[in-house]
Amino acid sequence: QAELGKPQRNCYTLPGFDFSYGLYIHRTDGGVPEAIGHWNTVKPRTALVPKMPRDFITMNRGALKAGYTTAHEFNLYYKDKDIRCKDDEYSRFKRSPPKVPADLTYGITARPCTPFFDLLQHKYKELWMEQQRALTAAQRMEKKKKNKVCETRTTFLRKLPLPAKEESFWHLPHLEKVGPHLSTFPDREARKKAFSA
Repeated sequence: QAELGKPQRNCYTLPGFDFSYGLYIHRTDGGVPEAIGHWNTVKPRTALVPKMPRDFITMNRGALKAGYTTAHEFNLYYKDKDIRCKDDEYSRFKRSPPKVPADLTYGITARPCTPFFDLLQHKYKELWMEQQRALTAAQRMEKKKKNKVCETRTTFLRKLPLPAKEESFWHLPHLEKVGPHLSTFPDREARKKAFSA
């Protein structure tokens, strides 16, 4: 029957305070004192040594020295003296170790720290802009080289015209220093006025 004035409960009632959750193992579970006071550690397992293959070269040599010749005698010798290959000889890594440079560092190199100062200064944007400007300038120079026209005398004279020649009159050498014989001007002032004009 539901309690008066309270909502109906849809859960289970919990056990008392003396109830312990989990699995209790007798004679080994001593609680907190047992956990603090003892070191119950798991013993490390010994790695299983792989059985090395038979060293038939050494066994055959020994059988021949003993004077055995038939296959049956050889088999009996194998059962009597079971010689196995040594670990050093059988290991391919020890027989032919890989050639590694002297300054090689094993492992992954640490990633360099993020330069926040460069990020705040927009340095990467400036570097990218400089690269784009240099690329654009290189493309323009390449385009100019492709569109370059061969120079001719006409184009050269258009760029650098020849200097104008000064016009000089020809005079007879024996008449150069001869003064005038006639003076048609009425006076000196009229002559000066005519020459000044």
